[in-house]
Formats: sequence, structure tokens, C-alpha cells
Amino acid sequence: MTGASGAVYGVRLLQNLPGEKILVMSETAKTIIPAETGYTPEQVGAMADAVYSDGDLAAPIASGTFDYDVLFVVPCTESSVAKFACGIADTLISRAFMCAVKEGRKTVLVVRETPKSAIMLENELKLARLGVVIMDANPAFYHQPETVDDMVNFVVGRCLMQAGVKQNLFRTWGEGPSD
Repeated sequence: MTGASGAVYGVRLLQNLPGEKILVMSETAKTIIPAETGYTPEQVGAMADAVYSDGDLAAPIASGTFDYDVLFVVPCTESSVAKFACGIADTLISRAFMCAVKEGRKTVLVVRETPKSAIMLENELKLARLGVVIMDANPAFYHQPETVDDMVNFVVGRCLMQAGVKQNLFRTWGEGPSD
């Protein structure tokens, strides 16, 4: 989790993603989490199986030999996108990203920024061309969300779908109305 607004997306993903979960929170994310979610960073950390400091470049996930299915950066700042696009790996989050890309692992960035400058769009395009999934935190409305939770669930459900996980957080296009 980086320091973008939208910490609720990262929390909800931790709550719904099955399997082993490893969490890294940037220092800014630790500040934003309580402001946006009511959780403390410690409470969010308890939702994961392992938590590493963003400064711990010796953590297992800093190695390309560490095996996992999907790397999510949720929420993802445009500053992080810029670092990723330039190959800067000076934190555990950016190092884990570099390893994911070089190893060809599924990587999903849930970017939470609007409007976007040409620089931001060019950085995202560069990463998309490398196979990175750029998923803006944009909810759909065809499932007729009634609450903020419904909109958050849509974005997190789309994350789960990217990981190949069956989701039941929202009604997909073509499914009948929810009961």
C-alpha cells in the first residue's frame, strides 16, 4: 500500500483475497490508513500473514526468486508509478515491483489519481506495455451501487478477477439484479 488516497481499497482487498498475503505499507500509507478507514496500520497489518517495512530491502519479496501469484499495489500513487517506470528500486515496494516485472509475474497497480498529466499517462503506458495491469480506481454503475462500500467492492472485485479469484462483491455485467 502506497500513500495514495484510497486506503480502503487495500484494506478491502486484504479482507477478501484468499491465500497467503504479504503486506508492505509506505510511511505515507500508514498516515492515510487511519484517516480514511478508521483502522490503525497495526490492525491492517493483522489482516496479512506477513508484514515488512518499506525500508527492508532484505525481505524475501525483494528477491526475484521469491514465488507468488500476483503483486498488487493498492492504492498506488503516481509517484510510485513514476519510480516504477524509471526502474527506481529504492524501497521494498519499488524493489518488489521490479522483481515482479523482471520475472514476468502478474502485477496490478490500482492507481488513485485524477486528473492525470501527460507525464502520468506516459508512465502508465510504459508499464502497460511491459504487461503491468493499470487499474484506475473507477467504479462502474451498471450494478446500481447504493453505498460507497458498493463502489469500493466493485474495484476490489475487479482486483480479485485479475488474480483469477471468483468474486461475489458485485454483480457482473449480464447477471440479474442482486437479491
